[in-house]
Amino acid sequence: MEFRPCIDIHNGKVKQIVGGSLKDAGNLATENFVATQDAAFYAKLYKDAGIKGGHIILLNAVDSEYYQATKEQALLALRNYPGGLQVGGGITPGNAKEFLDAGASHVIVTSYVFKDGRIHYERLMELVNAVGKEHLVLDISCKKTDKGYVVVTDRWQKMTDELVTKELMDKLSEYCDEFLVHAVDVEGKAEGIEKELAAMLGEWQGKPITYAGGVHSYEDLDLLKKLGREHVNVTVGSALDLFGGKLAWEKVLEFCK
Repeated sequence: MEFRPCIDIHNGKVKQIVGGSLKDAGNLATENFVATQDAAFYAKLYKDAGIKGGHIILLNAVDSEYYQATKEQALLALRNYPGGLQVGGGITPGNAKEFLDAGASHVIVTSYVFKDGRIHYERLMELVNAVGKEHLVLDISCKKTDKGYVVVTDRWQKMTDELVTKELMDKLSEYCDEFLVHAVDVEGKAEGIEKELAAMLGEWQGKPITYAGGVHSYEDLDLLKKLGREHVNVTVGSALDLFGGKLAWEKVLEFCK
């Protein structure tokens, strides 16, 4: 299990938010932490620690008045750690190359592929043709329903008809290099992981997976390591001391090693 760091950017600032609280209207979100440092500070920190595979997420819609400021922070981070970070948020075949050229190792995509409630495989192929599947991470962020875990899109605001299953991951893995999975119901709440989801991800021994959502203790990390069968990597956000939490990030890094 690897520790995969994060840099979430909203309204031009590095933040930790409650995932399910994000609203495009008014650019609103419930904030757990707002950094005084810019995104480059965190990129340099991760670079100096030798951690790769972390993700930058742009949390503003492309038509937001804050999008440009958020994008500038993302590009700043990428230029300070070329090849070390992935980037997601509003990625399309038209803009993906700009982020890769700026230093991203991968682009992360959800909404462009999961559109109008379903997967558009022709859009997925457009992305593969534009950047190569070796540079593509699919974000299958999800919420629990009575049917199972359902993929959500558009900054976690829209439900799709797609259930997260091992069969779905088998199929999608033909088009990507990794998966990022946000457990949206617990994202940013630091109240514990989604155990059922973590176990399902651990049973699927395919492409690398990074789990994000709810980690708030070293016991959570130990549980995720067991449920994920050492295959599932982890992101810790609001619970990390870098973002105002109680978990020492260097200890988390050592624990995951």
